[in-house]
Amino acid sequence: MNKNLFYIVDVFAEKKYAGNQLAVFCQAGDFTDEEMQTLTQEMHFSESTFIISQKKVDGGYPVRIFTPEGEVPFAGHPTLGTAHVIRTFIAPTQEEEIVLKYKAGNIPVIYQPDRDVYWMKQLQPSFGDQLSPSKAAAALSLGISDIDERYPIEEVSTGLPFILVPLKSLQGLQRARLKLDDYEHFVKDTWAKFIFLFCPQSHENAAQRVSARMLTPFPSMPEDPATGSANGCLIAYILRHHYEGIQEVDLCCEQGVEIGRPSLLYLQGKIQDGSFLIRVGGKVKTIARGELM
Repeated sequence: MNKNLFYIVDVFAEKKYAGNQLAVFCQAGDFTDEEMQTLTQEMHFSESTFIISQKKVDGGYPVRIFTPEGEVPFAGHPTLGTAHVIRTFIAPTQEEEIVLKYKAGNIPVIYQPDRDVYWMKQLQPSFGDQLSPSKAAAALSLGISDIDERYPIEEVSTGLPFILVPLKSLQGLQRARLKLDDYEHFVKDTWAKFIFLFCPQSHENAAQRVSARMLTPFPSMPEDPATGSANGCLIAYILRHHYEGIQEVDLCCEQGVEIGRPSLLYLQGKIQDGSFLIRVGGKVKTIARGELM
């Protein structure tokens, strides 16, 4: 395969030109860190992935993920999008499971053909501090009355940490805007730096759905259209706090609507024998194939 080949895919997309965009570079074993960073900035998506080996190494495919700001150890939509490219174009297979090897650990991805959905099993969650509702509200340009104080504002990670902020309504979710000075004060001493806010209402007025947004301080990506890693954290949060009385998660999360990239993420989870079982799924659409000149 041409080492300069790459694909563009839309992840968590029910149709083309929705969801979260991803560039997947197919043969990146000889790329330097600087080259991977430069190519990611050139693509100008929230992330790009680099397949280090097109052959399995210890049962999986080594992959690295970069944002325009730097490398990250794990991310959700890059996982599903990369698994789709490997399964479809690099190593076509009828096998249901593909394992991606990241700095955060090995992530298995299972393809469900009858629904055309890719599922990733996320790592066991870690829970950090519970944070101030008033400071969170200020950072999001919201009032304290917008925060659902029945549940904590909490740091959670399944490989990448997020601050989870429960809101009462879809209206509050739509009004939220990051206020940089208050945001910097809010996250000055926190483990997680990204804010993931959510509410128990749907844009489509559909049952068994929640809505969410992920805001960042980065000019290159002020908001993420679909955040698989954060939705894994949301599953863990729901199970830990029995959010809205839920004991076992089987939901869809709508994200990206506010920025014109509607995304749908399938969420499944439960606690079994003291361990969290966390699965995030979605559809992947191939948009383009290109070659570096």
